[in-house]
Amino acid sequence: MLDANLKTQLQTYMERISRPFEVVASLDDGDKSRELLELLREIQSMSDKISLREDGTDARKPSFSLNPVGGDVSLTFAGIPMGHEFTSLVLALLQVGGHPPKASDEVIEQVKALEGDFQFETYFSLSCQNCPDVVQALNLMAVLNPNIKHVAIDGALFQAEVEERQVMSVPSVFLNGEPFGQGRMGIEEIVAKLDTGAATRDAEKMSEKEAFDVLVIGGGPAGAASAIYAARKGIRTGVAAERFGGQVLDTMAIENFISVKATEGPKLATALEEHVRDYDVDIMNLQRAEQLIPGENGALHEVKFASGASLKSKTLVLATGARWREVNVPGEQEYRGRGVAYCPHCDGPLFKGKRVAVIGGGNSGVEAAIDLAGIVEHVTLLEFDSQLRADQVLQKKLHSLSNVDVLVSAQTTEITGDGSRVNGLVYKDRNSGEEHRVELAGVFVQIGLVPNTDWLKGTVELSRFGEIVTDARGETSIPGIFAAGDVTTVPYKQIVIALGEGAKAALSAFDHLIRSSVDAAA
Repeated sequence: MLDANLKTQLQTYMERISRPFEVVASLDDGDKSRELLELLREIQSMSDKISLREDGTDARKPSFSLNPVGGDVSLTFAGIPMGHEFTSLVLALLQVGGHPPKASDEVIEQVKALEGDFQFETYFSLSCQNCPDVVQALNLMAVLNPNIKHVAIDGALFQAEVEERQVMSVPSVFLNGEPFGQGRMGIEEIVAKLDTGAATRDAEKMSEKEAFDVLVIGGGPAGAASAIYAARKGIRTGVAAERFGGQVLDTMAIENFISVKATEGPKLATALEEHVRDYDVDIMNLQRAEQLIPGENGALHEVKFASGASLKSKTLVLATGARWREVNVPGEQEYRGRGVAYCPHCDGPLFKGKRVAVIGGGNSGVEAAIDLAGIVEHVTLLEFDSQLRADQVLQKKLHSLSNVDVLVSAQTTEITGDGSRVNGLVYKDRNSGEEHRVELAGVFVQIGLVPNTDWLKGTVELSRFGEIVTDARGETSIPGIFAAGDVTTVPYKQIVIALGEGAKAALSAFDHLIRSSVDAAA
C-alpha cells in the first residue's frame, strides 16, 4: 500500500508516539476494505504502541477509529485517507499517541473549555487541498475534548450519503446532523463559531494594542513578504489577515515558483506563515478589514475590522489580494455550494459520472475542464469570447478529449436548479442571439479574479478595475499607505511578483518612517 520511501518517513513519525492506542477497523468484503486493512496493518507494524482490531461495528465500511488505551477520544476516518488526507492521518496517529499539537496554548485551552455535545462529520475528497485543514482541526479538537466527536468521510466513497445530504462541495461539515460550514476552516475559526464570545474578546484585545510602525493588511505572499522585510528592520510589525495564505490556499499545482520545481498552494502558504512566525510579528488571523481611516498631517492611520476591532499604525501595507470573479447571473448565488463551484480539484470528485460545465476559456478554465474530464461523464466549456485564451498546449490537450464540448461566443445568462441543486445552464449564442439550455449537475466558474478593495472605496485611488493604484515604490495616493500584490495595478498576477512587491512595499514604508522622523525632528 505504501511505497518504500513513504514507509521510511512514516516510521520516523511513529517513533514519536508515547502512549498506546488501538485502531479499530470496520470492514466488509469489498476491495476498498482490503486496501484499508493493508494500510492499517502496515501502520500497526511500525509501532509497538499501536494495536489493531478488525471487529469494528461502524455502519460505514470501510472505516476505522483511533482509541487511546484508558482515554476518551472519538476520532474516525470513513474511507482510506490517502492523497491530501494522508497528512491528516499521520497527525491523528501522532496526536492520539500523545505527541503535543502545534496549536497555541490559548487555542488549546479554549477547545478544552468547550461544553456541550459536538458530533462533527466532515465530507472530503482526496484531491481537495482545502479539506485537510478542516479535518485536522476537528481531529485535534476531538483529541483535546471528550465532548467532541469527529468522523472524516470520503465523499467519493460514500456517494449515497453525499446524495442524501445534498453535499455538492467539499469540505462540508455537519454538526449534530445539521450543516455547520463549507470551505476551508482552521481551528481558530471553528472554535470562534462554537465559542460565540471569543470574537468579542479578541476584538477587545486587538483594539487595546499599541500602534504599529508597519501594519500589513492581508496574509498572502505579498503580505508575508512585507511582514518579514519590515520585521527585519527591527520595527513594530503586525499582520491582520482574513485567512493567512490568501488565494494561494486555493491553488493546486505551482510549477513556476523559482528554485522550487513543484509545490502546492497549501504547502507554500504554511511555509510562508512559518517564515513570518520566525520573526517578531504580531499575527492576527480571521480579521476582515472593513474601513480605512487615513491619518492626516502625520497622524496615525486606522483600520477597522468586521469583528469590531480597530488597529492603528504609522504606515500601512495593503495586500488584501483577490477573490474568484463571479458570473453574476441568476442562480449563481442561490446554488453556490449546491452545484455551483469554484474549485475543480476540491469538488470534482463529487460529480463523478455526471455532466458539468466550466465557464471560462483562459488557462484556469481549460485546465479545469481537462482535470474534470477524467472524472465526470461530460464537460461543456463555455467561453464568452470568440476564441479560447488559454495556452496552445492546453488547448491541444483539451480538443483531444472525447467527452468535452467547447462553446465559444457563449454568454451564460442563467444557472438553473430544482430548488435544492443545479440542474442546468442557459447561454446565449452571441453570434445568432439564440438561447440554448444545457442539462447538467454542476457548474465550475473559472473567469479570473477580482481585487478585494470594496472596503477602500473613497479612500485610496483605485483603477477602473478596482485595483489600488501604486507608483514605482508601491505607494498609494495617500502618503504612508503602500500596497502590494494582486490587489494593485501591477501587471502579471503571479506569486513570485507578489513576493517582490511585498518586500518593496515594506522597504518603502521603512524609508517613509525614517524620512518622517527626520522631518518631525527638524
